[in-house]
Amino acid sequence: MKNKIRLEKRENVGMLRIVLTSILFTILAFAFCGIIIASVGFNPLQVYSKMLTKVFLSGKGIRKMINASLPLMFCGLGVALTFKMNLNNIGAEGQYAMGAIFGGVFVLFGPKVEGIAGSIILAVCCFLGGAFWALLAAIPKAYWDVNESITTLMLNYIALIILSYLVLGPWKMPGQNVGQTKRIPSGLEIPELGESGISAGIILGLIVAVLIFLAYKYTTDGYQLSVIRSSMNSARYAGINIKKNIILALVISGGLAGLAGYVQYAGVTHRIIEQMPNNAGYTGIVIAYLSRLNPLVVVIVSILFAGLQNSSATVQVLGVPAQIATMIQGAVMIFVIAGDFFQRYKIVRNQEVKA
Repeated sequence: MKNKIRLEKRENVGMLRIVLTSILFTILAFAFCGIIIASVGFNPLQVYSKMLTKVFLSGKGIRKMINASLPLMFCGLGVALTFKMNLNNIGAEGQYAMGAIFGGVFVLFGPKVEGIAGSIILAVCCFLGGAFWALLAAIPKAYWDVNESITTLMLNYIALIILSYLVLGPWKMPGQNVGQTKRIPSGLEIPELGESGISAGIILGLIVAVLIFLAYKYTTDGYQLSVIRSSMNSARYAGINIKKNIILALVISGGLAGLAGYVQYAGVTHRIIEQMPNNAGYTGIVIAYLSRLNPLVVVIVSILFAGLQNSSATVQVLGVPAQIATMIQGAVMIFVIAGDFFQRYKIVRNQEVKA
């Protein structure tokens, strides 16, 4: 008798299994990181307790966590939209930067419009900046099948170079040693939610997430994205305009990443700074994947990831290297991806009987 082990794909994966598996593998990630932390001479329970009380459970920590999550949220929503159609938008970093640049053009050189009208125009400018940058990759993909992963990735570097040139050159605030513009007019700032210190940009993020979720479920365009994802040939047979959908998906995705520039510029930093994107576009890729492309889950995962990022400053008080928080983010990502594999497949043992 011989045992043979093979993988078998699960037919249906229930929500309870998804939630429990994600929790289990997140706990395993923290256990693994705890071993690493202990091996370098620190108490992992003390480190985790500090992270929990100062970042996730304190009012100040929650405020900073939500504000830091805003660009991650919009980049994650944008990337998830293209992933939904089997397109790889790796360019959210550059689209974020270009959104901030277009917004800066309006603020620095446009008409002096403030209040609600000015805020809407600024948001639209940021959206158009990201959408335009994504369009540069969308057209070659739609008409000549140029690999969008490569074009969107390469466009990141160009956008970041343009951003650095502007804030270190013609847009630089006089008398500053760092690359940043002058402060945005107060009439264009995104207000806070009461006295909480939390940017009202979180409301915009929630509205966008809900609208995308409803579009997936109840609109023709959302249905067409699912059909194209399932089978390109079936989509063609059904008469779906694939070129139009490719351009539409990438342009909207880029526009959402451009809105990351808006919420950061108008709601958090109030200036355009050289390191503004700060890898938010790349982190958005991870957030989109871990959220299973669900826009509502993207909001939650973005906030949690922002909390882990903010933990780096907290653990340094204990003498722990800031890289520990980065390691925890990476470990959570790897372990949750491993958990996703076990959600989709199960190990089956077959017994073969030799004659």
